[in-house]
Amino acid sequence: MSNELIFLLMILFVLFCTLFAFRMGKYWLYGFIAFNIILANIFVTKQFVIFGITATGGNITYGSIFLATDLLCEHYSKRDGRRAVFLGFFAAIFYLITSQFIILLKPAEFDMVHSNMQTIFSFAPRIVLASLIAYLISQMHDIWFFHFLKEKTKGKMLWFRNNVSTWVSQFIDSIIFSMIAFLGIFPINIVLQIIISTYLLKVLVAAIDTPFIYLSYKYKPEELKYP
Repeated sequence: MSNELIFLLMILFVLFCTLFAFRMGKYWLYGFIAFNIILANIFVTKQFVIFGITATGGNITYGSIFLATDLLCEHYSKRDGRRAVFLGFFAAIFYLITSQFIILLKPAEFDMVHSNMQTIFSFAPRIVLASLIAYLISQMHDIWFFHFLKEKTKGKMLWFRNNVSTWVSQFIDSIIFSMIAFLGIFPINIVLQIIISTYLLKVLVAAIDTPFIYLSYKYKPEELKYP
């Protein structure tokens, strides 16, 4: 099975799960966002080539977070979207700090996983800082811009505000992360290539999630049907 097919199947699975979490209610979405932030920080250590572009495993689960916050903003409120972003930020910090404590513990003689955990959890501080800053800024922008477009279009053109708000916010995310993480380490042309390649994959995920936000009107949770 090719990387491209696996990538697309994983996107569909993650987006269906996002819709399922929405169907179960906003608190499920809160938990789903926190869970995916942690997974994105783990999956980012996996690198592969897809459509001729080098990607990381974190692109898919991270992209689903934008759909989740858009669902909260569309069906609940801007406040609920912001609350979810801060919950995800807390989850990321909690995961990163506790993972460092785990690898500091001296392993027993019969331990078989310590070296593997070091590989996964030993993030460079600069990478971690870049990830946290990019997440917080891009997500807050996504919420603001989604509502801005909703007001400008008078609640119409759902596909437009879903895609445009995510595309712009993902672009901000790619720029902030790459500049903080890699500028000064790699030449500027390499940094620009990283920004473009990672952003193109994020655009693909955002485009695929459009039908799911329309499906959300068909599969509303009970709390929205009977307030």
